[in-house]
Amino acid sequence: MKTIRFGSRGEDVHFLQQLLRGSGYNVQLSNYFGKELDSAVRNFQLKNSLVVDGIVGAKTWSKLIAANKEFLQYNDKFLSEKDLIDFSSQYSLELAVVKAVNEVESSGKGFLLDGRPKILFEGHVFWRELKKRGIDPKSILKEEFKDVLYERWERKYYKGGIGEYDRLEKATRISNLPGVKEAAYCSASWGAFQIMGYHNKMLGYKSIEEFVEKMKIHERNHLDAFGRFISTVSSNGKKLVDWLRIKKWDRFAYGYNGSGYEQNMYDRKLKTAFEKYSS
Repeated sequence: MKTIRFGSRGEDVHFLQQLLRGSGYNVQLSNYFGKELDSAVRNFQLKNSLVVDGIVGAKTWSKLIAANKEFLQYNDKFLSEKDLIDFSSQYSLELAVVKAVNEVESSGKGFLLDGRPKILFEGHVFWRELKKRGIDPKSILKEEFKDVLYERWERKYYKGGIGEYDRLEKATRISNLPGVKEAAYCSASWGAFQIMGYHNKMLGYKSIEEFVEKMKIHERNHLDAFGRFISTVSSNGKKLVDWLRIKKWDRFAYGYNGSGYEQNMYDRKLKTAFEKYSS
């Protein structure tokens, strides 16, 4: 791991935050090493007989990893270079394109430290999924569930990491009506490529249960779901895989992430990542 400190940015910072959360620190997940994270690092160093300087180098990394060893059970679930090469050949894509999407969409990781697939629960999607099943969201909504069921998208309710599983399970408890649990699981995006659960049947899975079980096994299954998605879904007259083949990042980004891609600079991030890998 790289040596990082206050002001650092990147995936190493995100991994540090996950390790600290696994050690009991309630730090926010992001890619920025801010004051909150600096304070947590210094506290961890103090408690573990390290030099308290806020610098996360070899010694601090080793202590953090040792403290989280019971959670680090997923090292046999990673994508390999061969997996990406095989995928790029199967879909006639440049390898650098596949690596770029893998990096930008999932930060290169499909699993949490405890081995569960990475998810993001969407309360506004849950609202829609309930209505599809003939359930009026307003009739079951109580104040205590307002963070998992709402009519319009809200970023403020995201918790990130394992907190998203807390939100998912809370959503399943909102009512005992048939279809509620299924609707909840369809309302999360899953794995390295964050495919929404409600796409399960369109992508050839028998049910949301089968889709979720596949996502638990390996990042290779996440990649397979991504392949099914981009070869099925169209945007502006072309399949998403076709936009990737000609590297029209904005068209792919719109079809994959919706109209908010510009605000998140998703297309620019893809282009930058592609240039890095292609060089």
